[in-house]
Amino acid sequence: MYDFANRQPIDAVSVICTCGSGVVTDSNGHYSIRVSLKDSIYFSYLGKNTMKYPVDTINNVSAFEVGLHIDVKWLPEVKVLTHNYRLDSIQNRRDYAKIFDYKKPGLSINSSSGTYVPGSVTVGLDLDALINMFRFRRNRQLQSFQNRLLQEEQDKYIDHRYSVRLVKQLTQLEDPELDSFMTAYRPDYELLQQMNDLELGYYIQLCFKDYTQQKLRSPAKRSILGVE
Repeated sequence: MYDFANRQPIDAVSVICTCGSGVVTDSNGHYSIRVSLKDSIYFSYLGKNTMKYPVDTINNVSAFEVGLHIDVKWLPEVKVLTHNYRLDSIQNRRDYAKIFDYKKPGLSINSSSGTYVPGSVTVGLDLDALINMFRFRRNRQLQSFQNRLLQEEQDKYIDHRYSVRLVKQLTQLEDPELDSFMTAYRPDYELLQQMNDLELGYYIQLCFKDYTQQKLRSPAKRSILGVE
């Protein structure tokens, strides 16, 4: 897979078979996918799909190269989150605004001027702030609830992008192995925030390669393969 304009390889291009399987091109633009003569394959990049190529019409299936016309106008259309997901997140923030905005109580001083000068102004304590300082149980509960809401928000973000459908499409794994793989290689929130959709696909591909190598190195797998 290469850029038609400059002949440079393109990585993270989805290669999809009509049989349901799919892979992602590597950093050299290479890919490998199992197909039958009755299948067709097509390519997807930045949300744009190519035409479908019937396998039985491809002269050399072991070296089928395709050049993509990369239109720079495509790039702004790549979005990390769907519209509905963003609305859900915003609504959740509105519903629990008091919890998300909660801050540990502290003592505040009210005065008629910005600076306290002894004897020159009337200074008063903020009564609500003073009371809240001593409501330890309530404060701990609010802090705990806030932490839980933040964790749930981050987990939903991860589940939304690192989805069962995406991982299954790229790895062809089935349950319960699929669940084990997704748990073992689940990216954390901070890492996932730094990756766009294409980088996430490449990350899953690299993890699957590592997962496959780990299986081959395990004693049980070597025994099945007859390797001492």
